Parts: sequence; C-alpha cells; structure tokens
Amino acid sequence: MVVMEESIWLWVGFNVFVLLMLALDLGVFHRKSHAVSMKEALTWSIVWISLSLLFNLVIYLFWDKMVPNSSYTNGEAALAFLTGYLIEKSLSVDNIFVFILIFSFFAVPDRYQHRVLFWGILGALVMRGTLILIGATLLEMFHWVIYVFGIFLIFTGIRMAKHQDEELKPDENPIVKFFRRFVPVTENFEDDKFFLRRAGKLFATPLFLVLLVVESTDLVFAVDSIPAIFAVTRDPFIVYTSNVCAILGLRALYFLLANVMHQFQYLKLGLSVVLTFIGIKMTIIDLYHIPVGVSLAVVASVLTISILASLWKTKKDARMAEPTEPN
Repeated sequence: MVVMEESIWLWVGFNVFVLLMLALDLGVFHRKSHAVSMKEALTWSIVWISLSLLFNLVIYLFWDKMVPNSSYTNGEAALAFLTGYLIEKSLSVDNIFVFILIFSFFAVPDRYQHRVLFWGILGALVMRGTLILIGATLLEMFHWVIYVFGIFLIFTGIRMAKHQDEELKPDENPIVKFFRRFVPVTENFEDDKFFLRRAGKLFATPLFLVLLVVESTDLVFAVDSIPAIFAVTRDPFIVYTSNVCAILGLRALYFLLANVMHQFQYLKLGLSVVLTFIGIKMTIIDLYHIPVGVSLAVVASVLTISILASLWKTKKDARMAEPTEPN
C-alpha cells in the first residue's frame, strides 16, 4: 500500500476546492450551452493557469507545514510540481488535436462542445486519480516497474514521432461499438442531452457517444502521461495535483487553440522528444539521477523550439503560397 506523507485532509481539501471550481464553472458561468468565444477561452485559461501557479507558490511557502515529515524541501516540492505541471500541460496539447478530430467527425455543434469536455474532464479526474494510486503502489512494491514505465515511454515517444499524421477513426472505437449493442442511439443531437426517453424506452444521443470517445482516448493519454510525471517525483500528492491542475485548464485551452492547432506542425515531434527523454531518465535512474531542474529545462527548451519552428514553418509556407507578381 502507498505510504502517503500528506494528511488525508490535504487531499480532501484540494479535491473539495477542485469540485467547487468545477461547480462554479458549469453551474454559474456555463449554465446554458453556448459557443465559447476566444475572449472567454482566454479568460478561463488565465484563471486556471493563475490558480495552478498560485498553488505552486503555496507549496513553495508552506510545504514544510503542510507535510512536516516530507523528504522534500519547500523548493524541491515546488520545482517537482512545476515540472510535472509543465509535462502534463504539454502532453495535454496532444488531446486537443484528438478533440478537434472527434468533434469534427461527429459534427458536434460549437455550443455543445463545452458540456462534453466538462464531463469528459470530470471523468478524467477519477480515472487519473485511480491510475496514480495504482502507479504509486506498484513503484513502492516493485522497483523494477520504473524500468517498465521508462521503456514504455521511450516506445510511445518513438511511435508518436513515426505516426504524427495517424488517422483517428471514432466510429471504430471498441467502447462505442460495445455500447451500441445494448443501448439504442438517436439519429440526431437532442439539444445538450446525453440520454432521453421515448415511449418509455431509454435512448442515448450522439452527444453521449462523443463523450465515450473523449473518455476512452483520455484514458490512453493518461497511460502515457502519468508514468512521465513519476519520472519527476514519486510523491502521489504532487503527481496528482500537478496532473489535475494541468487538465483542469484543458477545456479553455482547447477553445483557445482549436482554430490555430494546424500551425503547430512540429509540436507532436517535440512531445515525442519529451516522452523519449523522460523514458531514458527513468531507465537510467539507478546509474545517474537527472536533477528535476535539468528535466524542467530540457522539457521547456524542447517545447519552445518545437513551437518556434512550427511558427517559422507556417510563415514560410504562407510566403511560398502567395502568388508571384508577373514581371
């Protein structure tokens, strides 16, 4: 069983705060389904990032009081959180590519997309919390599991680099196929409903199928990203909170970047380098421990270079596409 240095009340307090913020998000600001504007997405992105950095500051200032017997100093805990947050935030960008394809395939109206992402992320919190607990338990019981995680991340990184343009086929999702065998699905969207009754019979709507695809793909992403954070720290609370803080802002980030994601041509290649680096770090941990500060610098540098290279390539392609004036 995982030995948690943190008080159970620390876990309860963090999760209560998260649930309150989500309730405020859905119950107050997004009570009615509507298309999220760029301004609204930018505002919420700033809110979620600011809250995450504020929590990072709380860790830096009060970690020794929050967790009196921790093996981390305040600075080490804060750096571990920030590195984990950056890794998860960068990997979550890959989710956005997939969300765009899913919503496009099912022709989901803009005004319903926020509702799908809200419940998708709520489900992701439960799944990731469970996976983190399992991962922490395995690492505590069996040291060799860290090599399995490392090799898996290296394999995932290489695969991502080789299959950057891999086609997504939501209609072939096994979970969707299994669900359709037992529950009838309406032909069209029914406002923002996931289920409805007709003549006393329960029907699912296409919007619920979209939610199933989003949840199942997020589970795949979680299997990739959670081992990556364990390369930074073994503390379950830091792993969990950095993961949660990163995915809470995923909805706002989606609406902010959805229309410009095509410009980041080299971002997936950068993410593949990050995963491969973290995998190597895990596999050589008993030979050489790469400091957390170095990991943060490598991850930040790779992402910055891939983004700048993508923007440069986009501008170059735009210039080449411009018609030349005749002499």
